[in-house]
Amino acid sequence: MRFSTIKAHMKSLRFNFCGAFAALIALEFSAVAQTIAFSNSPVQAIPRRSSIILIVANGLGYGDLSCYGQTKFQTPNLDKLAAGGVRFTNYFGEADAAKSQAELMSGKNSGLGELTVAQVLKNSGYHTGFIGEWDLGGENSGNAPWRRGFEEFAGYFDENDAKNFYADYVFRYAPNSIYDETNKTFGTYIGREPLVPNRDGAKKEFIPDVLTKAACNFAKINQPDAANHYRPFFLVLNCKIPGDGSGRAPSDAPYSNESWPQAEKNKAALISRLDGYVGQIRDQLTKLGMTNNVAIFFTSDSISPKANGVDPNFFHSNISPTDLRVPMIVCCPEKFSGGHISNFKWSAKDFLPTAAEIGYVKSLPKGIDGTSIWSTNSQQILK
Repeated sequence: MRFSTIKAHMKSLRFNFCGAFAALIALEFSAVAQTIAFSNSPVQAIPRRSSIILIVANGLGYGDLSCYGQTKFQTPNLDKLAAGGVRFTNYFGEADAAKSQAELMSGKNSGLGELTVAQVLKNSGYHTGFIGEWDLGGENSGNAPWRRGFEEFAGYFDENDAKNFYADYVFRYAPNSIYDETNKTFGTYIGREPLVPNRDGAKKEFIPDVLTKAACNFAKINQPDAANHYRPFFLVLNCKIPGDGSGRAPSDAPYSNESWPQAEKNKAALISRLDGYVGQIRDQLTKLGMTNNVAIFFTSDSISPKANGVDPNFFHSNISPTDLRVPMIVCCPEKFSGGHISNFKWSAKDFLPTAAEIGYVKSLPKGIDGTSIWSTNSQQILK
């Protein structure tokens, strides 16, 4: 087996999503790349910069969360996230998810530009990882995530595969993950890692569940500590739910007995599952003691589509179909106290400069269109 030769001491660093299948044991965001330098010189103190987590939903409408006025069901974990930070009511997404992702990554209104946010943060000392669908270039292109600043990747390039919530593989880029006994070196794995439980059309592992476990393990493996000189991390979890309603959750529970159309039951179940993912990630951060030194951004890359029987107005009838607003919740104790609601207007292109300011980046890429909300007077944001 490809990974049977990996040294025993690496086992504690592996992704270990689910012990049920060995293939994903190797789907690691390895800490090997974080080498520890020993010298007789005292270690120079560096600022304890916040780690940054960006969670991106797909096709999540403005009123799909209870903290944004949803009354048919509750999203308690996202409500708690909003209660501990700022809920923005004038954050604008896009009708097209790929365009939104390009803006998030580049800080530009179109195209990828000179540097991505991952490159900016990596150059500033962050460890970077991307989990989920990457819409900006295939594995053989110059825009593959590992060529655009992400040191680790687990997910999909193909939109159709990303929409298959029971895919039988996950594409991954894992540097320094395969031990070569002959040369006594660690090699990099790039390719499709089979998901054995979903082989031959079986539907045993729901892909968003698997990727969320990966995100939790990324935080555990790469948590800032003395061993890595308190190196912060930047993690993107790009979920494909609730999507267009075509990808069902493992069941429509807990809404099976509602009198809603089936498409709405499916969508609500996916939103509740997404809410649970946020809870899992925050629970992991709490276990790691990362409650005050992490900035969490939660948003949607696109508005709720009218497709596959889903009516965008079913859950939020007070929102116009042409309204491009989507949820944006920012929880960062370093910057804001909790419980705020802000009508400050911003969009995806403003994420790069905002993240850069969190990371104390001294200079931004040339030609970006966004502006950091961090540099905006807090009173203006919170008024």
